[in-house]
Amino acid sequence: MTDWLEILRQQTQTCAQMGKEVPKMLATPQIAADQVKALFDALEEQTQFVERLVRTLEKHDYDPDVVKAAERLEERYADLAAQAAERLKQLRD
Repeated sequence: MTDWLEILRQQTQTCAQMGKEVPKMLATPQIAADQVKALFDALEEQTQFVERLVRTLEKHDYDPDVVKAAERLEERYADLAAQAAERLKQLRD
């Protein structure tokens, strides 16, 4: 049986680390548009994964607080992706 809570815990740790590293990466003057695009794609993929995790947690009737934690995680990944998208736009302008 899949341990959804462990997956959520791991994803939360990963997102916390990315929350520290992504802004630093995006602030690097030498960063190239293709690097930002790859970062954006990875963040979008994480957002979609956590979105599926939210649906799975709901389907398996997990506690609403657990589902809300997963939803907040999804929002955080989406925010990081939006930051990358904004930086990509700046690089392409």
